Amino acid sequence: MPDEPPPAPEPAVDAETVEPEPEATTPVEPVDSGYTPGGVPTFESVQEKIETRYGTAIGASELAAETPEGRSVAEQYDERQRAAAERLDRIREQMNKQSDDSQ
Repeated sequence: MPDEPPPAPEPAVDAETVEPEPEATTPVEPVDSGYTPGGVPTFESVQEKIETRYGTAIGASELAAETPEGRSVAEQYDERQRAAAERLDRIREQMNKQSDDSQ
């Protein structure tokens, strides 16, 4: 409003006369580094590392399976497995024929 006077500026504070506020004196929790004072890894840190690596590996394999190259590799693997199973069946049939002929 035009009739109101502007607010009075706050008085300047001299930095040398301001007393610092005392800091909180709560005890600081030690940071869990994952190692004992002797330098041996803790069970929890080892477990976390294993779980992280396992999760990363699972995620990477899932992502790889979704790519065209990953699907191609999976198809090639399946085809090799089918071919190996067929070849094994033929070998077994031949061995059965040979054992029947020799009797």
